[in-house]
Amino acid sequence: MKRFVLSLALAGAFAALSANAAIAQGAPAAEARQQVMALMRDWVTAEDQHDAAALARILDDKFLATSGAGQPVNKETFIKKLTAGAPDPKQSQTLTDETVIVDGDTAVVIGTDAFHRTDGAKPDGLTLRYTITFIRRNARWAALAEHIAAMPR
Repeated sequence: MKRFVLSLALAGAFAALSANAAIAQGAPAAEARQQVMALMRDWVTAEDQHDAAALARILDDKFLATSGAGQPVNKETFIKKLTAGAPDPKQSQTLTDETVIVDGDTAVVIGTDAFHRTDGAKPDGLTLRYTITFIRRNARWAALAEHIAAMPR
């Protein structure tokens, strides 16, 4: 009888430890999702404000962007293209339909980016589907790669 009670106690303790381990594993993934989504919001703000320094912090040094429009673009070229000229206060972006997958020090975000303009000029109404891969190095997330494709209007 003592063995049976001891076996039940050990089984219960093991189950509790396993449940706590599962909860602990879920917490870092949830925290990572929040960190990556905060970085996504910072990225949109940096693009809208043509903030090259913020984009340089958000993008990994090995960053590459691809689209259906041509060759891959590295970090330096990407930042130059997005920050050329003065910011346009008539333009904004909205991210929607985000799905975040976290696996260790890698996160993938899939979603849509809709462009809005208060004057109705282009690219008003343009919606892009994006897939962005983030990596965590030295306890910091950075965007490693982005692929975008225009969605039909």
